[in-house]
Order: sequence, then C-alpha cells, then structure tokens
Amino acid sequence: MKGKVAVVGAGSWGTAFAAITAEKGVDTLMWARRPELADAINTDHRSPDYLGELDLPPALAATSDVEKAVDGAEVVVMAVPSHAYREVFRSVAPLLAKDAAVVSLTKGIEQDTMKRMTEVMVEEADLAPERMAVVSGPNLAKEIVQRQPSATVVACVDDRRGAHLQELFMAPHFRPYRNTDVVGVELGGALKNVIAIAAGIADGMGFGDNSRASLITRGLAEITRLGVKLGGEPMTFAGLAGMGDLVATCISKLSRNRTVGEKLGRGQKLDEIIGEMRMVAEGVKTSKPVLAIAGREGVEMPIAEGVAQVLYEGTSPEEMVRSLMTREAKRELHGIQKEG
Repeated sequence: MKGKVAVVGAGSWGTAFAAITAEKGVDTLMWARRPELADAINTDHRSPDYLGELDLPPALAATSDVEKAVDGAEVVVMAVPSHAYREVFRSVAPLLAKDAAVVSLTKGIEQDTMKRMTEVMVEEADLAPERMAVVSGPNLAKEIVQRQPSATVVACVDDRRGAHLQELFMAPHFRPYRNTDVVGVELGGALKNVIAIAAGIADGMGFGDNSRASLITRGLAEITRLGVKLGGEPMTFAGLAGMGDLVATCISKLSRNRTVGEKLGRGQKLDEIIGEMRMVAEGVKTSKPVLAIAGREGVEMPIAEGVAQVLYEGTSPEEMVRSLMTREAKRELHGIQKEG
C-alpha cells in the first residue's frame, strides 16, 4: 500500500504504531502537540518523554502542524486520550480526504457523554461506519517498539476495508487479525483498563497468583456482560481485544492502569499518583462512565464499582476486597448465559 498514513497523537502507543508503518516504507507522518517532541522524533529518532532511550525508525517523521499531518492521508490514525479525543478530532475532521479511513487506537470512553470514540467521530464528522476502524489488543507500546512479537485486532464493519488495513499494519513482529465487531473490540479495550486497576490494587496489597487469576477471569465476565448488552459479539471478548488485552494490562509492569492500582493498594492517594505520571491511565477516567452505562443497562459490574469507590469515594482497598468476597453467591455465568 503506497498511500500516506497520518497518526494524530505522539504518545507512547501512537508513536509505536506509527513506527510500524514507517519501518515498512509507508509514508507516515505523525502529529505531536508539542513542537519540541516533533523535533526530537525528527532529529534524534527518539521520544524521550514516552519511550525513553528506545530508537525509532529513521523514516518516521513528525510535525506539530495538524493540517500538514493529515493532508492527503489515505488513512488517519487517531491516537489521543479519550478526554481530548473530541476536541482534537474536531480539528481533524475538516481535513479528511473524501474516502479516508479513520482508525481509532484510543481505549477509553468519553466521560460526559458515555460515548465510544467511533460514536464521537460520527457526531463530529458524520462518518459512514465503513470508513471507521478500531485497533485493539495486547499491545504494550515499548514492546512494540522493541519489535517483540505481538498480535492485535483490526475491527471494521466493512470486511474488505478491514482486510486492506490489516495488510497495511502487518509487520514481521506485529500480526493484526480482523473482525467486523467494532462495538465489541472498542469496548474490550476501554473496559479492561478499569479491571487492570483492580489487578494492580491486588498486587499492591501483596496478594498472589490465585487472586490475580480470579480477578482477571471475573473481570472478563463483567466486560462480557456489558459488552454483549451493548451489542458486542460474545466471542470477541474471548479473543485478543478481550481476554488478550485484559491479561497483558493486568499483569504487565508496563501497564499504566495496573501501576495506578498497585500504588493505591500500597496506600498512596490518587492525586499523588497522577501527579507522578507523564502519561494518561485511561481506566481512572473511564471508571465513572462505565458504571453509568452499566447502571443504565442494568448490568452488574462489582469489580468496576469497587475500583470507582476506591478512586473517588475514599473506600479503602481492604474494604473493596471485603465487599467483593462477601457478595451474594451467584452462578459463574450469571448475566452471560441464560439461567433455567
């Protein structure tokens, strides 16, 4: 594929993703909000704030001019945090080529509206569903830049366009699978961040592998319950964008959300933790809209509820664990499988 790729957002994941196509020889231009970051990428081939001393492909170019980045792009990849997504996309929308595909890498939900990022794009640009795609999976940015083998999911309702994007993003160390379940893939990426905070809390409290495995599995049940209620396909949540991403985010030391949880489990306060971080932990902001959506849909999400209580209501990690472990007994597949 010879067309230009624009990556809007120069955080860790946006930069890692842009490196994939640039290294393949695809014309790739990344937009960075800060000119000094664009300069560092262009001259030093590094992103010191987000990816430390890791080397980026010399072919990867960056600019702080969003019009220059998007102009003429056949594929525009949105890689900005959920809280800034609408504002940034509003500036991108008028610049889009007539049939450009827009791909979201963002794993979050807009707080005020409770919208997924593809829903935000429809509101801001009235994009047809077949022009939008989502990429989500167990994709920790530093490992991608280090060219460690990884897989992901490209979701687009138009399977033909999905196959086109799959080929574009395929690399010897990066293997995309395709899916037409945009809703399920997008929700899997957003919801797992909240569960990862809970996993980090367990780690911070010194719990072991039984606790971690139990929490991840029950977290997947919560994600699946809500995801299916909102229109996702059940099997999507058993795949890379569901279980795969959940496992990586819950166990990796590179996971920002797990790190937030670990520090909470050790007794630190949220404001102090956020003040120490350079990058956004999406699960912190996503927890509130997730619970609002779950309440609206009548879906039980006790782990997510416990996380939100620790984050915003002063509940201690010990109280959260006690509440989860003493809940009313349920069937394992309660809310997923019909009960007779």
